[in-house]
Amino acid sequence: MPNCWIGKMRLNTTGGFALIEILVAVSVLAISLVVILQLFSGGLKSRKLSGEYARGVFHAREKMAEILLEPGLSEREAEGQFEDEYQWQAVITRVASDEDEEKMPVDLLNVTVSVTWRDGEKEKSFSIDTLKVAEKDKSS
Repeated sequence: MPNCWIGKMRLNTTGGFALIEILVAVSVLAISLVVILQLFSGGLKSRKLSGEYARGVFHAREKMAEILLEPGLSEREAEGQFEDEYQWQAVITRVASDEDEEKMPVDLLNVTVSVTWRDGEKEKSFSIDTLKVAEKDKSS
C-alpha cells in the first residue's frame, strides 16, 4: 500500500532507495576508488624513478668535478663504483682541430662521464660531457 489517505491528507510511504539505485552508486564508487588508487600508485612509481635519476645526476656531476680538478689531465678511460649500486665510466679524449696541431699551445679534451644502475631487470643510465682546456702533452 504505497499511498494512504487519511482524511484529506495523502501519506506517501515510498520514500526509500531502490536496490538498483544502491547497486549503481556502489559500482560508481568502486570504479572511482580503483582509478584513484591507480593514479596514486603511478605517482609513487614516478617519484621513485625521479629519485633514481636525481641520484645518477648527482653522482655524474660529482665524478665530473673530481676529474676536472685533476692536475695533468690526459687521454684515458676509467671506471668504478660508488658506495651504492651506481657504477661510473669516464672517457677522456683529445679533440682534433682542423688547424695545424703544432701551433696550438693547449689541448682540448672531451670528458664524458656515464653513470649506470639497475632498476629491476632494466639498466638505466645517465651521461654528461664537457670540454676542458689542458696543457699540451709533451710526450706526443
